[in-house]
Amino acid sequence: MEVGIFIPCFIDQIFPETGMNMVQVLKHFRVKSLYNPSQTCCGQVAFNNGYHDECKHVAQKFILDFASYKYVVGPSASCVAIIKNYYSKLFDNSALHNENRQLGRKIFEFTDYLVNHLGIETINGKFPAKVTFHDSCAAIHEYGLKDEARKLLSGIEDLELVEMNHRDICCGFGGTFSVKFPDISAAMAEQKAEAALETGAQYIVSTDSSCLMHLDGFIKKKKLPLKTLHIVDLIAYSLGYGLPTKK
Repeated sequence: MEVGIFIPCFIDQIFPETGMNMVQVLKHFRVKSLYNPSQTCCGQVAFNNGYHDECKHVAQKFILDFASYKYVVGPSASCVAIIKNYYSKLFDNSALHNENRQLGRKIFEFTDYLVNHLGIETINGKFPAKVTFHDSCAAIHEYGLKDEARKLLSGIEDLELVEMNHRDICCGFGGTFSVKFPDISAAMAEQKAEAALETGAQYIVSTDSSCLMHLDGFIKKKKLPLKTLHIVDLIAYSLGYGLPTKK
């Protein structure tokens, strides 16, 4: 099987190892990754801030960049959710109406693709650590993920998953929310970090690197005994592809 891989801005610019690890994991499950080097941003930031005309230019390029792939997979629930749910506001009854609808049906967030499309729940990897999982707002409310990530984590040897209290409460990032309301954003990150610490976990794991970046900044500033890890990276490390980066 072949898929086109979508590498969001956060992954490309800040966490490139996550993109490379996604390729390794897909290859492990006999899925070939096809990468279009001309791909750019999906336009999420512009759309969420009301710049719909500007977003439409970026989104049009995105649709055309991925038109030839049968399936598209990306390691970001928030980015994929924008494409699946909100591109229709830009392209319904337009020249790209059909192309956009086709893209919405064939693009998947990474854990959704593994569990619900490939039918994978047992990783057969090994990761000796205690972890807790952060459900990003976009993953739950926009994309509609349920327990896909937890199913994958439960199939990894020596991994102990401990749920934090209020696991679905926002971490405080929210894109430009963290810039516009820094004090509120920091307080929400503190609340989430404290909930993670109470579990005794070594890692906070999530499907969204933007949430993890926000939490990691707070954790480092307060010198807390926690690390953040994208679920793509955790699965890759459990299968023997590289080692967790020291932070």
